[in-house]
Amino acid sequence: MSLMYELVLRNGRVMTPGGLVSTDIGVSNGKIARIGEIFHSEAATTFDAKGLTILPGVIDSQVHFREPGLEYKEDLETGARSGALGGVTCVFEMPNTNPSTITPDLLQDKLNRAAGRMDIDHAFYAGATHENTHLLAEMEAMQGCCGIKVFMGASTGDLLVQDDEGVEAVLRAIKRRAAFHSEDEYRLADRRDLAVTGDWTSHPVVRDPQAAIQSTERLLRLARKTGKRIHVLHITTAQEMEILARNKDVASVEVTPQHLTLVAPYAYEILKGRAQMNPPIREQHHVDALWRAVNAGIVDVMGSDHAPHTLEEKARPYPASPSGMPGVQTMVPVMLTHVNNGHLSLQRFVELTSAGPQRVFGIVGKGRIAEGYDADFTVVDMERREIMTDSWSKTKSGWTPFDGMEAQGWPVATIVRGQFIMQDGEIVQKGLGKPVKFQETLAPEDAA
Repeated sequence: MSLMYELVLRNGRVMTPGGLVSTDIGVSNGKIARIGEIFHSEAATTFDAKGLTILPGVIDSQVHFREPGLEYKEDLETGARSGALGGVTCVFEMPNTNPSTITPDLLQDKLNRAAGRMDIDHAFYAGATHENTHLLAEMEAMQGCCGIKVFMGASTGDLLVQDDEGVEAVLRAIKRRAAFHSEDEYRLADRRDLAVTGDWTSHPVVRDPQAAIQSTERLLRLARKTGKRIHVLHITTAQEMEILARNKDVASVEVTPQHLTLVAPYAYEILKGRAQMNPPIREQHHVDALWRAVNAGIVDVMGSDHAPHTLEEKARPYPASPSGMPGVQTMVPVMLTHVNNGHLSLQRFVELTSAGPQRVFGIVGKGRIAEGYDADFTVVDMERREIMTDSWSKTKSGWTPFDGMEAQGWPVATIVRGQFIMQDGEIVQKGLGKPVKFQETLAPEDAA
């Protein structure tokens, strides 16, 4: 008698679309084949999840893995490995590399580089510029492309599209939902002289709330004018959340763990350059507003905005220090700590990191524990306490802004399409990641 399932997960608490249930999961051909009682004789391999919680695989829809061109900070292999160690099963990688991902050939180059090297599933953003609008439709239709990314501020060179005409041209050229870094470059330029040398507390003064608010207001007007969908990344201000709550028909919303956890000015006083990112870490009343928006359902997605720099770069006196911090490995433990502290429910965490990305981006076969879906699981111990440290962080940059923070809720296994990638803090299989499929770019063989 042939075995029915290649892998069976037993005795765990499983986060299904209907809530937490105690049940078994049977996996065949990388898919969830059964949810329910399964006899031992039907399993080739069994994983005892007693005392553990099995979540849908966590999707981090905003990471910067720095390859090509900046591999001394991170590369596709090390970034994905850091994610797997943190319980992440899938990542969407950003286009601000060197060269930027602004042509079909450069996008294909990233997909080629990922093959056999990334431990988890992946997709890549194509970057928009003033000069490549004629290429955007082709790129967003490519297999493994998660959409178009537009920098309205905080970027340099060809990836900066700061003007309304340029943003409108991008939106008119595409069909899928575009992702935006929404800060007004004109206001940022006017305020750069407010930077105080060596004083990181001046960072949120330079990049003040109004720079984000007026950019997002402009963006919403352009989305309505063109009839296109937008995804507004890493929102940091109370006012933007109020505005976006009135525009959910065209705009989806992202927050990051660091903007929910770190607070100005204290973060800058303690962490200095490590706390510097764009948009900035803000004051407590903004953090409180983000939490209200998370629990009111305004926020659709959580991304880490993993953007590593070396500690040497971060030690330069402000404003010479670069913006960005690692986050792909810490997102799960940081947010599970918030779950344990009562800031949000476990089901809401799953909505933000699995079901939300699936819905917003139209991911095929991921985002929920349901029969027929990919067997992607983030297995966590909700009681386990660990200290996050620089030495634990396996990003190539070798540090975390959460160094010394005790987490309660810890990833103990990362399973991608039925294959264990991480188990008990060790990578057990390498290079098995594949490009993510999307409903809007299904190939004919996929749609059959």
